[in-house]
Amino acid sequence: MANMTITEKILSAHSGKKEVRRGEFIQADVDVALANDITAPLAIKKFKEWGAKRVFDEEKIVLVPDHFTPNKDIKAAEQCMLLRSFAREQNIINYFEVGRVGIEHILLPEKGLVLPGDLVIGADSHTCTAGALGAFATGVGSTDLAAVMITGKIWLKVPPTIRFIYRGNLKEWVTAKDLILYTIGDIGVDGASYKAMEFGGEVITNLTMAGRLTMCNMAVEAGAKNAIIEPDRITLEYVRGRARRNYQLYHSDPNAEYVEIKEYKVDKIEPQVAFPPLPSNTKGISEIDRIEIDQVVIGSCTNGSLEDLRLAAKVLRGKKVHPEVRAIIIPATPSIYLEAMKEGILEVFLEAGAVLAPPTCGPCLGGHMGVLAEGERAVATTNRNFRGRMGHLKSEVYLTNPAVAAASAIKGRIASPEEID
Repeated sequence: MANMTITEKILSAHSGKKEVRRGEFIQADVDVALANDITAPLAIKKFKEWGAKRVFDEEKIVLVPDHFTPNKDIKAAEQCMLLRSFAREQNIINYFEVGRVGIEHILLPEKGLVLPGDLVIGADSHTCTAGALGAFATGVGSTDLAAVMITGKIWLKVPPTIRFIYRGNLKEWVTAKDLILYTIGDIGVDGASYKAMEFGGEVITNLTMAGRLTMCNMAVEAGAKNAIIEPDRITLEYVRGRARRNYQLYHSDPNAEYVEIKEYKVDKIEPQVAFPPLPSNTKGISEIDRIEIDQVVIGSCTNGSLEDLRLAAKVLRGKKVHPEVRAIIIPATPSIYLEAMKEGILEVFLEAGAVLAPPTCGPCLGGHMGVLAEGERAVATTNRNFRGRMGHLKSEVYLTNPAVAAASAIKGRIASPEEID
């Protein structure tokens, strides 16, 4: 296993090969197969069409009805009922009902269901989030997932790797969200197309697990096949007490081959704002003219952690949401919601005039809990701002970190937290 990247090492181990090389097609064993209330029903339909009787391993399949739940309409209710019935029929242990469900890409790490060295396949493009734990994690279509549910295997092409190195010290109010927005702004939405994005350097080493999850979450917005951060002390501290099974730590070899190495000095990076209609359309907060807004969403698989809520509350404490703005707060999981309540964070939001939603993807994909009307603008801590992403085709979404989102909620326009006294 000489001169391989961490991505290549995980793929070689899961395909039973001594080594793999970029561009090689492999059949690999899957440790975790994930689907949600939008993608799982299609996979279940194919599963039954193909005459399958049992899933390959009832402990390795995870069903998370997180997108349109609590059920927003009859169709959503029927989709979730299909998941529920399939989970019972197949004795799938890791099915998460409303009240226990969280946003999938934060819930799985929290529950210890994805671990370092895993090969994770999910019928959701942001499955790459789990790379923060030192796992290979990538999104696939529902048909591919159906095949995985039957066989436990997946065909993959080994991606080449770009290594991104971040050096220096982050300025105040600059977060992992700003690092990944800045990176996508630099390389473009196809800058890492079918490549692995490997993040390193002292800035990454010093990031919390929440920050690492945010970084890896948005790699797909640069076209990446997967994102990954080598496991270290912070990884092991996070996994300790959560892991229900053995796991393997992998690291890139010193002479690993990368198609490109990009290095960033973060000292000059300020909070970023991604303008519609692409996550790559980024500007520093100081470059932005007055842009009035109608809605703020703080949450999602990108920024719904306890750390994110704390940051937003730091800005909002003792302040009021602008009277012409709707501020929607969505903790990513029930445990994050509960801890935020214990810390008094939810009280800060409610006193400011924000509304709390249960853990759900909801507004991120224009589903519910905050759909935009024609002409409305939102600041969101989500990961996508495509045309019509959060509602009407003629609405607009601006992506920011939680501190900028909170400051914008107060000011009624896109604003820096430095403006809040």
